[in-house]
Amino acid sequence: ETTTFLSHKSTGSRTMMIHGMKRSWVDVEKFLEEPGEKEIRKVEGQKMAEVGWPDITDYWKNELKNRKIISEFMKDPLLGSKRLISMPDRVTNTINVVDSDEPVCRPTVINMYSEDLSNLDTWFDKWTSFMFKNSVRIPISETEFEETVPYKMLQPISKAKYPDITEDEAARSLPIQTLCGAIFDAILVHMMNTVVDPPVWQSLKKTMVENLNKQKVPHTVEILKRSYSSSDIIALQEVSSSFVITAQNHFADHYHVVPPSEIDASRDQNSILMLSKARFPNGATSEITDLVYNSFPEGVKVPVATGDILAITATDASGNDYVIASFHGDTNGLATIPVVDAILQTMASNELLANHKLIFGMDANTYQHGEPGKKQDVLEFASHFVSKGLSSCWGDRPNPENYTTFNARTYLQPQLNKACKSSEKREKGDVNPKDFILFANEQFEVVHTLK
Repeated sequence: ETTTFLSHKSTGSRTMMIHGMKRSWVDVEKFLEEPGEKEIRKVEGQKMAEVGWPDITDYWKNELKNRKIISEFMKDPLLGSKRLISMPDRVTNTINVVDSDEPVCRPTVINMYSEDLSNLDTWFDKWTSFMFKNSVRIPISETEFEETVPYKMLQPISKAKYPDITEDEAARSLPIQTLCGAIFDAILVHMMNTVVDPPVWQSLKKTMVENLNKQKVPHTVEILKRSYSSSDIIALQEVSSSFVITAQNHFADHYHVVPPSEIDASRDQNSILMLSKARFPNGATSEITDLVYNSFPEGVKVPVATGDILAITATDASGNDYVIASFHGDTNGLATIPVVDAILQTMASNELLANHKLIFGMDANTYQHGEPGKKQDVLEFASHFVSKGLSSCWGDRPNPENYTTFNARTYLQPQLNKACKSSEKREKGDVNPKDFILFANEQFEVVHTLK
């Protein structure tokens, strides 16, 4: 599937490039699985810039300094579950900026960064300048922007959402995640330059970036136009602020593109809605996202972040009133049932919403095989929403093997606990029934469902 958007002048050059990519991925996989003598004991550290964060010298010396870079750092499952590497990567990997079609990228192997990474000294100078010196202007609405420095975009890691993190790590999570992110990027640069000649891997990366990353938003717009242009409602999740602006321009004649009033410009992952102007001529009549947040049980910490939920009211051309929502569940799907309950509670407790019809599109992050308290089982989720008078686009009892996602992570990404060997994509990839449209079973019935 990686080759979908790749085009070359000749079949021969295309085949050689794909072969080169596969060989590089296998070489990386082998390095991480069998590092042998390539694994070094120390990761040399340098003092971070003074930005008012608490000192973490003790953490560096006691927890990180003497680890082996592969078996004890890259493959440490706790670093993955604590999000000490993936969280800073999520925020700073690729930053969409105003007045440019090109995002600003952290100097690392795993994004669109295009400058030379052939040695660690060059990389480190560029990395520290990016993180602590160079300012960026990020869009917060169609007409407004915020000027900041990447380290200021980092977010504390919540123990409520990521329970494996310790209280001390949570309290000092900003400098600790920055340090872990720097070590991670340094190891990637070291690894790539060890297993593949720098001109080779950097050339392959440039080709992939040009075709897959830089064209991601235009390709997504084209897919929406080609396959979904007759839809009355489109619910999208994990949407960047730059995509919102692009979609508002491209679909201005046919759709109201509705982002949350509070855009998440740091993670840049937002749930949005697109409403057909023919069916909903006035677009969203109000946003009720705050009412949903306020409907969570008091004292219960639900693992949701800014931008994960968008809930609005709208009236169609025939005068029917709706509550329409878009939601992105946490990785383990543990927020999905609480958010469904909060939507229903919001509607039941507000007399102005009591007669509205609910349409709720979501990435529920449910699993074919759940684990109580750890991963949300899809049939348990279905049993719950049916008990609340709801049904889904997959019926009251969805087939657990009716997968809506099928992907596998390579080893070039910040959550190695989720990485799959090239030979185990099907067995260990993320192959699960995750995506749903919910509605009241007395108000709608499924005519047909496509995917």
